[in-house]
Amino acid sequence: MTQRPIAIDLFAGAGGLSLGFEQAGFDVRVSVEVDPIHALIHHINFPQTLILPQSVALLTGEMIRQKANLPHQAIAIVFGGAPCQGFSLMGQRVLDDPRNFLVKEFVRLVKELDPAYFLFENVKGLTVGKHRQFLDEFITEFAAIDYQVKIPWQVLNASNYGVPQNRERLILLGAKKGLALPDYPQPISQAPKQKGDLPPAPTCQDALADLPEAEEYETLWRQDAVSTKKWGKPSPYAQQMRCLESQDWFWGYRRQWQPNLLTASLRTAHSEISRRRFAETVPGTVEPISRFFRLPADGVANTLRAGTDSARGAFTSPRPIHYARPRCITVREMARLHGFPDWFRFHSTKWHGARQIGNAVPPPLARALALEIITVLGITPEQPDRLLPPGNLKLLTMVMTEAAQFWNIPIPITQRNQRSGAKKRKQADIELERLSQKGK
Repeated sequence: MTQRPIAIDLFAGAGGLSLGFEQAGFDVRVSVEVDPIHALIHHINFPQTLILPQSVALLTGEMIRQKANLPHQAIAIVFGGAPCQGFSLMGQRVLDDPRNFLVKEFVRLVKELDPAYFLFENVKGLTVGKHRQFLDEFITEFAAIDYQVKIPWQVLNASNYGVPQNRERLILLGAKKGLALPDYPQPISQAPKQKGDLPPAPTCQDALADLPEAEEYETLWRQDAVSTKKWGKPSPYAQQMRCLESQDWFWGYRRQWQPNLLTASLRTAHSEISRRRFAETVPGTVEPISRFFRLPADGVANTLRAGTDSARGAFTSPRPIHYARPRCITVREMARLHGFPDWFRFHSTKWHGARQIGNAVPPPLARALALEIITVLGITPEQPDRLLPPGNLKLLTMVMTEAAQFWNIPIPITQRNQRSGAKKRKQADIELERLSQKGK
């Protein structure tokens, strides 16, 4: 069998899971993403995929099939990472907490779409303490709809799958009863200097050393991209990120792009005092005033985080300090540390770009998981011949109201939390649950 099995992404974000599954040989036919700006970025990077810019709570399996023209086709897998944050009092079902409604929607859509397999990813914290009750209830919900879950479930670290970042995520693998469950992928690397027999994961230096220095370009104060020939000699990992050889695309679609264009590299203004503190910080430690982590050249990055949305104050979690430069890393450098290739575009602002990366599953980890599912499906992946054109790059700069207008959905209106000291925004993020509940 050589056909590309069908996948559906229910909480797409910028597309870390989607990219990994595409690289493993799947066709991600539908991606659902409620945030209009994230949906735009997904649309740019995956022009072959139908993007549904709305809450999963407003969709049924039948609606998704109709919109994607998949009336009777078999769906191989549904995947996603629904946010889950509510916890009820002792003795009550955690899954019934209204703040966890999106998790229940994931179960509902798996039932309605009837895929052979599902994959659910979330934070490691769900496996410990009171959160464990949530996880147990969640697994029981799948048993009630005739799906089996791979037990024991596992928490996987991206650094064990060729990613230069320490990032742990809970992964649940499920299959319809009667089908063979996939295995969890075997680690292929370990953090440098860690005891063990596996090869070391790529280091921060492996990931970043060949990139042109953003601070050498005045234009990067005003825009996030510049064409340059100042590329260094890439490590094997960096070569893969630059897609310099055909095999660097794995079994995904090749894109039309400009390899000499340095993107997602808007500069950051740091005071001289901050730069001095950054320079004095020992790599692999935290700068004591800002609490920024300084990357170790010969180690992996700390977990890159997304920060908050506008309703909670709209701040981006601190980007680490470069191991060799007295500055925070750029969004492109974050992408390298996360396993996103250089052709992959992000929103032009540092805030949105960092959120898109920090919320994503590293594509190499997603690819490793997807290959295990390809194996149980009995499919040998092949690289498709189709070359995908670049998306409309004007979408990279849209603010929230423009993004909403592009998708022809209600204009999102909210403001930043004034207690955070932030100013009101005319074009602010949407209040996702409010829109979902109202069915807009």
